[in-house]
Amino acid sequence: MTAEDYLEGQVILIDKPLTWSSFQAVNKLKYILKRKYDLPKKFKIGHAGTLDPLATGLLIICTGKFTKKITEIQAQAKEYTGTITVGATTPSYDLETEVDATFPTEQITEALILETTKQFLGEIDQKPPVFSAIKKDGKRLYEHARAGEEVEIAFRKTTIYEFEITRIALPEIDFRVTCSKGTYIRSLAYDFGKALQSGGYLSALRRTKIGDYSVNDGVSPEGFEKSLE
Repeated sequence: MTAEDYLEGQVILIDKPLTWSSFQAVNKLKYILKRKYDLPKKFKIGHAGTLDPLATGLLIICTGKFTKKITEIQAQAKEYTGTITVGATTPSYDLETEVDATFPTEQITEALILETTKQFLGEIDQKPPVFSAIKKDGKRLYEHARAGEEVEIAFRKTTIYEFEITRIALPEIDFRVTCSKGTYIRSLAYDFGKALQSGGYLSALRRTKIGDYSVNDGVSPEGFEKSLE
């Protein structure tokens, strides 16, 4: 690859490490590429869809003229694998915040779990987590949440194409989901726990696909740096 290739446009598939923000990953690649190729200050680079720091997996990074493709890539269906822990909830619907309530799990059977997944297939109404980056009154929801402010969040339509349970070892339930753009897997975990007459939060998440792009073809930020040596 040459500097010209990255300016003309490349799609880079990164397997985002745990605890890294998507912004961090983009900045790391920007630094690597600028150092290697002496690219202009205004070199364009961006990602096609945020992944939370507590999630791993596919982060698509576009460079140069290919940054124009970001909206098109973001609109594609996504696949995730992960773990829902039942019997408790957290304010953020994941491990970012501490457990705030616990619930019984004696009623949860394999049959109930498999039956409950059917409620979430197709178009569903979903409320985004209060700890999310959506803007309300000029501030991001998580800023309202961290300030202890109550915010009314509207339901949004989203589509779940597939919802497969891959392991049951209560309180953990592993799953694979394919869904439309704008789906919050944290909200799915919370709503799924509620539908089981219990509670639930997302305890692990990995994005495996966006459209035809797969994490199997991705590299870590360090792997990308090595590939340029």
